[in-house]
Amino acid sequence: MSLLFNFSRTYGQKTIPLYKGSIPNSKPHSNQEKSIMDNGRLIISKISLPELTLFTPEKKKNNHTAILICPGGGYWVEAAGHEGAEVARSFTELGYTTFLLKYRIPDDSTMVNKEIGPLQDAQRGIQFIRENASKFKVHKNRIGILGFSAGGHLASTAGTHYKMNYIENPKNTSLRPDFMILIYPVISFTDSIGHMGSRTQLLGKNPDPEKILEYSNEFHVDAETPPTYLVMAKDDPINSKNATVFYSALKDHGVESQMYLFEKGGHGFGLSNKTSEVKWINLVDPWIGKLPL
Repeated sequence: MSLLFNFSRTYGQKTIPLYKGSIPNSKPHSNQEKSIMDNGRLIISKISLPELTLFTPEKKKNNHTAILICPGGGYWVEAAGHEGAEVARSFTELGYTTFLLKYRIPDDSTMVNKEIGPLQDAQRGIQFIRENASKFKVHKNRIGILGFSAGGHLASTAGTHYKMNYIENPKNTSLRPDFMILIYPVISFTDSIGHMGSRTQLLGKNPDPEKILEYSNEFHVDAETPPTYLVMAKDDPINSKNATVFYSALKDHGVESQMYLFEKGGHGFGLSNKTSEVKWINLVDPWIGKLPL
């Protein structure tokens, strides 16, 4: 049976193993994955077997656009509910075909090189969707990526490092997302505005300065960086400058970009910022629709 149709049912959705056969950059290990509910929110830890969960829109609503969703969690866990399935369902109701990415958590015990594991999974997600676009009834040039917090770092890394293949790519499939949606993202790993928890989990306690710059994505924007919509709260303890420095870099290079800053809301509000009547999904949806993809 082909990978595409090797589905298992999960709450009425379809799950797809991300890789057929062996997982690249993986060491032999036992599966230690754990799921808990924390204040009503699904949190998954110790992920070493990556997969996609497919959410398919009603046929009459299908806008033939796909979104790969990367939940946050500091590269330590993944907030798979309020930054994952809940968001996927909401976009699917609007007509998008959504893929929730369960990416590997960086771990020296399960990976040869933990710093590239999540990026490999994001690239494989884009590759898989694009190579099977017709089967999913989406256009191969309308495949975006959405990320929250550290998932926003992963999404922005996929959108700025796509010229280097971190996975096998025999068909030379484009690994560039066609657009990015970054919600209270970690962008920078610099000492001044970076999120040290995410940096340490991905790169270790004492990373080489060159590695810090390599994964500080504000320094890797160019004219070909995908169109981007950024959302953040001004009182975000992660530091709202993560959004603003990236937005400035996008504008400096003439990249189509928009940014919405909530006055309040902090970090981790997911789909709905309870301090505001503004729903960011209602801003992002028409923006995507107008992109000349």
